Amino acid sequence: MADRLAQQIAFLLEADKLKRILRRTPLTDASRPENSAEHSWHLVLAAVVLREHATTDVDLLRVLEMLTVHDLVEIDAGDTFAYDAGHLGTKAERERAAADRIFALLPPDQAARLRERWEEFEAHETPEARFANALDRLQPLLQNACAGGGSWRDHEVTRQQVLRRMDPIRSTMPDLWPRVLEIIEAFCTSGILRSEADSVRE
Repeated sequence: MADRLAQQIAFLLEADKLKRILRRTPLTDASRPENSAEHSWHLVLAAVVLREHATTDVDLLRVLEMLTVHDLVEIDAGDTFAYDAGHLGTKAERERAAADRIFALLPPDQAARLRERWEEFEAHETPEARFANALDRLQPLLQNACAGGGSWRDHEVTRQQVLRRMDPIRSTMPDLWPRVLEIIEAFCTSGILRSEADSVRE
């Protein structure tokens, strides 16, 4: 038991490093970028609050476990910006190596369980994983909107890029899709989100 507890404590202390990983998404007041630990907490809260909008009944504990661990790999791999095509190409390899190291800090039974949840989130195949991934798309949308465009403005993201990124929400939480479109179209009207055709012409 002493060895098991030592492994669990080592894992928890390692997980604290997620607080150091900065994301491109700002806080809603645009005062600073959020970190990945804050993002994970916010998604856990979103799952509790928005569960009723899922199209299927989901196992909430399973979703919460996925959301809690889904970004732990960023301790080693860093945060890969959703609209950075260059770094997205190496994301899977970098994150898999990180998962191998980080989950192995736990006792074998817990390592297997939480690694399985991470793999499930990445695969997007179960209702729980689809719901978790939809929340992972929705949260940055809301924060960018509150922050006046946030990372969309800073990185010249296009309307089509955001629509593609948000698409999992349409089938998983269709009640929210009109609100998503409303936000996107408002930022198109303001000129912050432009069409890909406009970006190419420039």
